[in-house]
Amino acid sequence: MKIIDSHIHLDKYKDEEISHILENSTGIDKLISVSFDLNSCQKNLELARKYSKVKTAFGFHPEQELPTENGKLELFNWIEIHKDEMIAIGEVGLPYYLKQSQKVSPKQYEQYIELLEAFIQKAEEWQKPVILHAVYDDSPIVCGLLEKYSTKKAHFHWFKGDSKTINRMIENGYFISITPEIVYKEKIQQLVKTYPLSKMMVETDGPWPFEGPFSGRMTHPNMIQESIRMVAKIKKLPINEVEERLFQNTLSFYQLSLY
Repeated sequence: MKIIDSHIHLDKYKDEEISHILENSTGIDKLISVSFDLNSCQKNLELARKYSKVKTAFGFHPEQELPTENGKLELFNWIEIHKDEMIAIGEVGLPYYLKQSQKVSPKQYEQYIELLEAFIQKAEEWQKPVILHAVYDDSPIVCGLLEKYSTKKAHFHWFKGDSKTINRMIENGYFISITPEIVYKEKIQQLVKTYPLSKMMVETDGPWPFEGPFSGRMTHPNMIQESIRMVAKIKKLPINEVEERLFQNTLSFYQLSLY
C-alpha cells in the first residue's frame, strides 16, 4: 500500500521507537508530525530535517494549560521564522476534554478560542492548511471561526460530532482523517459511511494507543493498512482504489511531492 500518516506525534515517541517506525513502515510514504508546544515544534523540525519522509506542522495543542503572553509571543515568533519548513499549522483547536473535566473556566475557554482564532488568522496570512483538534460541542465553534476567515484548507483529525456539524463540514469542503479506531468503533464507521471519500485522509495519532485488535501494541503507521481495508469495505470499493484516493487526497491537500 501507498500510505501517508496524516497525523502523528512522532516527537512523542522514544528515539529507538522513531528509528523503528521510520525503518519498518511498509508502504508508508510520508508522516505528518504535528506539534504540541514550542519544544515539540523544535523537535519536529529536527526530525523533518533529518528524515525526508517526515513533514511537520507547528502549533499548540489545546488540551493543556494556556501559554503565558510571553510564551505565546515566543511561539508565534518562532513559527514565523520557520514557517517555510512547515506544511501546516497544527495541532490547534479547543480543549473539549479539559472543559469536560471542569479544568477550564468560562473565561479561560474564551482565551482558548482567541488563541485558536490567532492561529487561523496566521494560517490564512501564510497560506497554510490548519490541523484541528475540534470534537463534539467544540466543532461548531471552530467551524464558525473557519467561516469567519473563509478558511478552506481545514483538516479535522479524529473527528467526532453530530450530524448537523458533519453536514456543515461537508458543505464547506473540510477534510477529516480516520484512525485505526474505525476497525472496532461503530460511530467512526458511520462517519466514514456519511463523509465523502474525496475529503478523507488516514492517520494514527500515535503514540496514542488503540483497543480492539491493536490492544497492547505500540501505535505504528502500519496499522493504517487495516483502516484502509475497513474504509473500502464501508464504501464498497476496491481496496487499491480507496488506498490511491486517500493517498492522492493527502498529497493534494498538503501540496506534497512524491519525492
